[in-house]
Amino acid sequence: MLNPTVRKILSLLTLSLISCIAAGTSLVFAKEVTLGGKEGWPSFEKENNITTQKGRFGYDCIQIASNSFDSDEYTDVLINFEDSENVIAAGDYELIQNNLKLSNVTTNGNAAGLSRNLGGLSILGQPGSFFGSEGLMGSFSIEFWLCPSIAENGETIVNWESSKVENNKLVYQLLNGSFDKGRIVWTISNIFNYFVTQQGNTDVILKGSTQIIPDTWSYHVLSFDAETGLLEYLVNGVTEDLAYITTSGREDGEVCLVVLGTRSELEICSEYTGKIDDFRVLRRAFQLPDFQSADNAGRLDHFQYLPQGGSFVSKPIMISTGSVLNSLTAEESVPVQTEVLYYVRSGENFFGWTDTYPEWKPVENGEKITGVTGLYFQVMAELLPDGNGSKSPTITQISLDFSVLPEPLPPFVVKAVAGNGSVTVSWNYSVDDTAGGYYLYYGSRPGEYLGRVAIEGESPINVGNTTSFTVTGLENGKIYYFAVAAWSAADMRVVGSLSKEVFARPLARLK
Repeated sequence: MLNPTVRKILSLLTLSLISCIAAGTSLVFAKEVTLGGKEGWPSFEKENNITTQKGRFGYDCIQIASNSFDSDEYTDVLINFEDSENVIAAGDYELIQNNLKLSNVTTNGNAAGLSRNLGGLSILGQPGSFFGSEGLMGSFSIEFWLCPSIAENGETIVNWESSKVENNKLVYQLLNGSFDKGRIVWTISNIFNYFVTQQGNTDVILKGSTQIIPDTWSYHVLSFDAETGLLEYLVNGVTEDLAYITTSGREDGEVCLVVLGTRSELEICSEYTGKIDDFRVLRRAFQLPDFQSADNAGRLDHFQYLPQGGSFVSKPIMISTGSVLNSLTAEESVPVQTEVLYYVRSGENFFGWTDTYPEWKPVENGEKITGVTGLYFQVMAELLPDGNGSKSPTITQISLDFSVLPEPLPPFVVKAVAGNGSVTVSWNYSVDDTAGGYYLYYGSRPGEYLGRVAIEGESPINVGNTTSFTVTGLENGKIYYFAVAAWSAADMRVVGSLSKEVFARPLARLK
């Protein structure tokens, strides 16, 4: 009875024999190309709405990008908690204090801020920022996602206190958003120039009407439009309360603008228990975010992941001429109701490729692929979330299995004999039985085979399956350099490495 080692060797020999027979006496070798995994993901030719996070084995995996707020030209400051070392993702602000912890229970991105009523987070704007500048300011909006644990009276989400000189008097300024009876109430004092209510005071109070439910995410906005004077508070895209900051207190009055005093710290979650995410100050009034859509009642449908998902296209991958793609195998995680779709295409060159040409061929993870051959290959993947936009599939690694024709070995012995205006180059047959013929390279500089003067044609010359060839039409007295390479019997486009270089100098006195 054969021992396991012998059986394994015989099995490998049998597989090798089958491969040779299937290839018609020409050996076909396997080659694998990996995207992702321990080597990391390369840069893509195209990518849309994707990001990376840590996946299996600690490797980066591709997933759909979340609907976290983006930074744009209106962004004054953005705190999204995605970078644990620097929670300020954008804006000219200094982090003064951060007692918030990171939580992976989030509505956007991979992390949110968790407050345990230990002082929260405070930032100080630099000159030029909204809360770091003194004087006349324009429109603004303060936006954030909130998930309170208890929503207790007096819990403070946003607080900014300062002072300014008005009519030669020092005036106290306040912008505060705090819980009262399960709702957020905004108190704004002496922020707006020349604004006085009908009751004769300078305070503006906006009260939420929606009960904030503990352990549930909600979207909050305080917005001021310097064009119309409209100050409003919105929850989940629905206006809760509003006031016109005008000299008349109505739409038809003259707008009272924001005038800020001494720069001071902006406090976030200073007295609060729960989570907060994507805190952003914009230098414009509120607009319906692009990633959300309103129904007929004006309510916001929020998706953690965009319904259309994300995608990427690899850069062209060069294998070798005549290569065959056998399979695509992906290390992936596909939660229920999510999907990953894979596509491949190929060609002998990638010049002139467009989004649709060559045509993409859909393939299944781990299934056999047929009819995809060439020198260059490309992979596309589409990642689709579930119907609620709450789950994303991930891809940790993609492995591409190819069958490639081996490059035949060059001749080991090459000689060159000069003649009158010619050189005869001879060699022995390649020891590689996959060689079907030979290319003869020539030129007038060592290692540069760019010859064009020979009557037989430009370098390289396909001399067929022979071991000697005479190159004529050469200039007497000039030295020429030669090398030989074998081409594959299975496909003459598959050319092996060059032989050693030989040289000769044609002379008129030589026969």
